[in-house]
Amino acid sequence: QVQLVESGGGLVQAGGSLRLSCAASGRTFSRYAMGWFRQDPGKERELVATINASGSSTYYPDSVKGRFTISRDNTKNTVYLQMNSLKPEDTAVYYCAADSDRPWASIVVRDYDYWGQGTQVTVSS
Repeated sequence: QVQLVESGGGLVQAGGSLRLSCAASGRTFSRYAMGWFRQDPGKERELVATINASGSSTYYPDSVKGRFTISRDNTKNTVYLQMNSLKPEDTAVYYCAADSDRPWASIVVRDYDYWGQGTQVTVSS
């Protein structure tokens, strides 16, 4: 029903920046809260950022607050994650996700029911 495709990952030196994009299908994109998550092998998937359907509200955990910015352009069905001041501990596969059940941004991973394929972000020391 909803297809998500991430892009923009890659290798960057510590202190550098990357901008991830997530292109979404469907005419109901503007009704969905969206989120970015990350995961390394053997670890639980963790929240990076969320944004509500209108883009008026965002949430970040302390680990990325002040460094990462989530945004969306509902006219383009696209969500972005601007990542600045990257650290080696930011290395992970980053996933874009959509919550079709509520317009407000949940911080609960299981509330997101559509997921992209992921894009690798590697930060060298």
